[in-house]
Amino acid sequence: MVSDITHIKETCLYVSDLSRTKDFYQDLLGFELINFTPGRHVFLRAGSSVLLCFDPVATKAETQLPPHFAEGHQHLAFEVPQDRYETSKDEIISKGIEIIFEQQWSEGLYSFYFLDPDEHVLEIVPAGLWD
Repeated sequence: MVSDITHIKETCLYVSDLSRTKDFYQDLLGFELINFTPGRHVFLRAGSSVLLCFDPVATKAETQLPPHFAEGHQHLAFEVPQDRYETSKDEIISKGIEIIFEQQWSEGLYSFYFLDPDEHVLEIVPAGLWD
């Protein structure tokens, strides 16, 4: 590993409907919109990280950047402070988003899983889970 790398700056998902994705992540999860280009991408900020959501048909045909795309259900985990874990779960439920699973980890911490509109598996984890 390159020793100067400190964290993953951006992560991407490939989605079927960019407007629906923008609405989900911006309106329901509260991510800050960075850029929305219909037919190509929506970029959102989550804390110090960036979530890039692409139309895979458009990015597979890239000529300026390296072509990239994916299919199937992908997984992302978002971290919250430990004392906000239950509140975050309540907020997700209050927005009509179904919690599909909750896991107890060996450290005595829990995480919960839910789906985005493309059925990507999202997870909320408390700070300290992987420390």
